[in-house]
Amino acid sequence: MDLLRSHLHKVRIPEPGSRIHKDECCVSFDSPRSEGGLYVDMSSFLGFGREHVEWNFEKTGNPVYLHIVQRRKPESDEADRPLKKPTLLAIGVEGGFGDQEPEYDDTFEIVILPDFISLPFPSVDLPEKVRIAVDKVILAESADRKQQLAAWVAEKKKISAYAMDLQQLENGVIVPPTGWKCSKCDKTENLWLNLTDGMILCGRKLWDGSGGNNHAIEHYEQTKYPLAVKLGTITADLEAADVFSYPEDDSVEDPLLARHLSHFGIDFSSLQKTEITTAERELDANTNYDWNRIQESGKDAELLYGPGYTGLANLGNSCYMASIMQVMFSTHPFISRYFEKQSLKAAFATAPADPTMDLNMQMTKLGHGLLSGKYSAPNKEGQELIRPRMFKSVIAANHSEFSSMRQQDALEFFLHLIDRVEQANPGNHELNPCSGFKFIIEERVQCPSGKVSYNKRSDNMLSLSIPLHAATNKEQLEAFSEKKAAMDLDGKEVSNEEIVRPRVPLEACLASFSGPEEIPDFYSTALNSKTTATKTAGFNTFPDYLVLHMRKFVMEAGWVPKKLDVYIDVPDTIDISHMRSKGMQPGEELLPEGASSDNKAEPAAPVASEDIVSQLVSMGFNYLHCQKAAINTSNTGVEEAMNWLLSHMDDPDINDPISNDLRASEQSVDEASVQTLISFGFPEDVAIKALKASGGNIEQATDWIFSHPEASSTAPADSSTSNVNADNTHVSDGSGRYKLMAFVSHMGTSTHCGHYVAHVLKDGRWAIFNDSKVAASVDLPKDMGYLYFFQRISG
Repeated sequence: MDLLRSHLHKVRIPEPGSRIHKDECCVSFDSPRSEGGLYVDMSSFLGFGREHVEWNFEKTGNPVYLHIVQRRKPESDEADRPLKKPTLLAIGVEGGFGDQEPEYDDTFEIVILPDFISLPFPSVDLPEKVRIAVDKVILAESADRKQQLAAWVAEKKKISAYAMDLQQLENGVIVPPTGWKCSKCDKTENLWLNLTDGMILCGRKLWDGSGGNNHAIEHYEQTKYPLAVKLGTITADLEAADVFSYPEDDSVEDPLLARHLSHFGIDFSSLQKTEITTAERELDANTNYDWNRIQESGKDAELLYGPGYTGLANLGNSCYMASIMQVMFSTHPFISRYFEKQSLKAAFATAPADPTMDLNMQMTKLGHGLLSGKYSAPNKEGQELIRPRMFKSVIAANHSEFSSMRQQDALEFFLHLIDRVEQANPGNHELNPCSGFKFIIEERVQCPSGKVSYNKRSDNMLSLSIPLHAATNKEQLEAFSEKKAAMDLDGKEVSNEEIVRPRVPLEACLASFSGPEEIPDFYSTALNSKTTATKTAGFNTFPDYLVLHMRKFVMEAGWVPKKLDVYIDVPDTIDISHMRSKGMQPGEELLPEGASSDNKAEPAAPVASEDIVSQLVSMGFNYLHCQKAAINTSNTGVEEAMNWLLSHMDDPDINDPISNDLRASEQSVDEASVQTLISFGFPEDVAIKALKASGGNIEQATDWIFSHPEASSTAPADSSTSNVNADNTHVSDGSGRYKLMAFVSHMGTSTHCGHYVAHVLKDGRWAIFNDSKVAASVDLPKDMGYLYFFQRISG
């Protein structure tokens, strides 16, 4: 006790905003439930496992720790009782999803390092400061829990700005209590009552073709009447009614809903609920998602254990992250960087004061968690697993989508991961495990004059369109189409087993990339006029790891997004050596850089990066809008273009054709803004580049500079992603022969919903990584991939 009193100056009492890490070790996945329990530093409130707490003592000198041990309680009879249905899209809060985990008994003691002297807690003999500090740590919500709840709990509906002064027409409309039908079609479900004119119209058409016919939103676009209530959700409890504001594009609260309904003769007290609300539909989707229907479910699969076969807990729609990280930590660069050549102790020694927010520390922690085998063993639930909450917090920091609990696109996360890892290792190619994914594409454009231009750009994945006309089973498809048409006439439905899907060879997808493409309205500086040019593309370098993205999400007429229901026949090995670009050939003549000085022909139109445009289009954005976004951000990158797009969607000229003056306006930046950034200490050319990338916004430009440390004063201010960075000497190159080593599959109608799983070739056999489940693959769904990962065949 005297020793403890001598260290009282090292004990802090937590404040309301203190981040208390009492659920998990900050350098490993040890927890209070691990064999040695968890030690919470009573000065920094960081948690450490038994193997790692001494590292913290050596680094900080903090000697006083709260030792927490949790042991599982025996299961009671209540465990078999049915769970109460959640009413809130949340975890661990009243009305939300329960943790559905077994209960544990907690024991506590005070431990003083370095000799691990223990004192019981609670105890009246302990100094008052220690008692108060420990009580607050025990009662406080942990940092992980706070973040989890903040991400899950949906915001309370806001009062609509249009509710208090809502105009209601005196048109004599009286809405009956039942028998509703859309005024413009025969829909009798998903109906919305416009609170201004009393029109009853159907809701939006969903991705899969279900839902309504968009008549309610079309009515708003024509009339601008802002509020509508979903019929069937109105009961005596008006707060539960689903009111939607079109101009605010969200579900809202209407405090005057009773008055607004009575205007159309609706007695809400007599209505019974017949439709589910938007929030309930979202809840049911989360509750009813049948995880057993995912690929290879129902198969008698052998569960796998040991190093490299560790499952990742689903943190709430985090399968996109889990699938990508399982693949990345199956590649040699990531294994070497964050496991073989980086010990946990070394990463902790070089980490800042809060290692929970250090990307290198959390990548190393995740690498050791997945690859050591320490957390891969059988248990009562089937398989042990790890929960990568700290990693998700770091990798998603300042990213509104990845930091949420919403489903995300695995491709977007892959590109985001590469960006973050490269930013954490600027200029240090030996420490950057992502360099093996980078390659250079060379594009060749030839105009009718015979003259050519060459352009190079770097990328980390190749996005491929799927040419359905190249399907190898056309006869079966035609027979199925005839059969389906006949069954439709008879009012019969085709079973899933009878459906015939197109089978397209991967070779055809690759050919669609490298084949010639016409460029209409190309301004030729040789002809001084517009013409149609031909563009071809090839690999200037072949990466160590080739990532192929299959564009399964396309836009139909009217910009309606659709997922292609198609199989891709992917061989185990591919040879793309023939796709290597040849560079400028003898006898070729380059197009002049500009028109002659006495020629008044219009300058070449600004050119958008097709890679940026195609990625944005695959997310569902308008093609023309995507082109403008890329041009207005100097082709800087997908994220910058998307930010510009989201902030300019309502521009009155957003649908106007791209003019030749756009390049001039895009290149010009406000001189005052440039001088402001220069006054912050940034070089002039970097300031200009940042302002172009952020649409002239000084605050966004500052963020851009800090998030792009590779931007240097030596790079030209007008450079773009269509030009290879001068520092390309470390881009790998070699043979064009590859073997398939992994693929990520997606189930669902959109990349932002559904489920992702990964299949990885390990130790000579394929394994499926489905969040926490790791098993030997029985029926490999190789033809259903969304992202394919190939490794170069050496020798």
